[in-house]
Amino acid sequence: MSFISIILSILILGILVLVHEFGHFILAKKNGVFVKEFSIGFGPRIVSHVAKSGTRFSWKAIPFGGSCQMLGALEDEDDDTDDERSFDKKSVWARMSIILAGPVFNFFLAFVLAVIVIGTSGYDPATVTYVAEGSPVYEAGLREGDIITNYNGAAINFGREVYLEEYLHPLESDSKAVTITYLRDGKKQKISAVPQKRDYYILGLSYYANENEAAIAEITAGGPFEQCGLDQGDVILQIGGTDIKTGQDLGNYFNEHPITEEPIHIKYLHRGVVKETDVTPQKASAYTLGFDYNIVNQKTNVGGVLKYSFAEMRYQILSVFKGIGFLFSGRGSLDMLSGPVGIVEVIGTTYDASAPSGFFATLINMLSIVILLSANLGVINLLPIPAMDGGKFLLLIIEAIRRKPINKKYEGIITVVGAVLIMILAIVVLVNDITKFF
Repeated sequence: MSFISIILSILILGILVLVHEFGHFILAKKNGVFVKEFSIGFGPRIVSHVAKSGTRFSWKAIPFGGSCQMLGALEDEDDDTDDERSFDKKSVWARMSIILAGPVFNFFLAFVLAVIVIGTSGYDPATVTYVAEGSPVYEAGLREGDIITNYNGAAINFGREVYLEEYLHPLESDSKAVTITYLRDGKKQKISAVPQKRDYYILGLSYYANENEAAIAEITAGGPFEQCGLDQGDVILQIGGTDIKTGQDLGNYFNEHPITEEPIHIKYLHRGVVKETDVTPQKASAYTLGFDYNIVNQKTNVGGVLKYSFAEMRYQILSVFKGIGFLFSGRGSLDMLSGPVGIVEVIGTTYDASAPSGFFATLINMLSIVILLSANLGVINLLPIPAMDGGKFLLLIIEAIRRKPINKKYEGIITVVGAVLIMILAIVVLVNDITKFF
């Protein structure tokens, strides 16, 4: 992990927290609540300044987290509970708006950055790129060029969304018929198909189909690529006699040349050395519908940029909720969770892979990570966990229904219990991150 990637991680996490707490700050000011301290990080203060308004702005030693400390929002003996500027003196609706502002600002940041990313790099329409003759979807009427808009009840805007649904709901022997809605010549059509078991061939790699060099993101243990000596981070330069300059080129190659049992000649860059080898695809079996879809970006017009930027924000938010549901269903594991250490590792890996492609490619990839993290931070804070925004909001809903505030003693107990649970989870995630790192 490079020094630059660590600095980038601190900067990105700082921006996410700054935007979140700034949301609380702006709505607190709008509703007449006095903000005692607005800080980024926690621990001892490094830099601190008291403004004319009386608010202290601080940068603290540990660059993770932050706070917008409002008068009367916490049990503090120094607070004047009769002060009209106190959080508790405001209406329940004003307090709700202040609590919700943090996550909403994170979602807004994700949208703004999505406009930049999609405006420059495009989006990945869920266009069908291949349909196997005789397959379930072929018999049902799906054809190459159709654009998927709904997969088994889930609205689809991107190829990634089809992949997510396939990952969360894998096709199995007892899978029911899958419904697919698609566009053909501007007209919506709907089909239903039952998965069938099919043999296919794999190379055992994953990559990003973007404008960066075709670096291998992951290698399947025991797969053909690993057996031939290729490793994560190696860059594909040529495959099957076709020159490959970007991940998008690699995606286009596989779309045009479905993998068969025939060996494929690969030229690749391994730790600065150009190497060549023949890779024999590995046979595998799975239940399938018999089609492939696009994961390569294409440009769109101004209206499309706005439309798909909103869809990108929605996709990132729903992905978190679906991931949480997947985890609690027992099908996922703690490896799906990452804390600051895991985030730093992802940012570092992405930076190292993007840097050789230049400043612009690196910037777009960093912004894509910020979109993902900002949406994640917004969703996690909305969960009804005591001591988090969602938990506080739930207590305010109860107060609105009861038409009187919850006893401060009980609210304090709930908050402390929530804080302890969050701390325990943070420790578990930290240990998990460190284990994965080494």
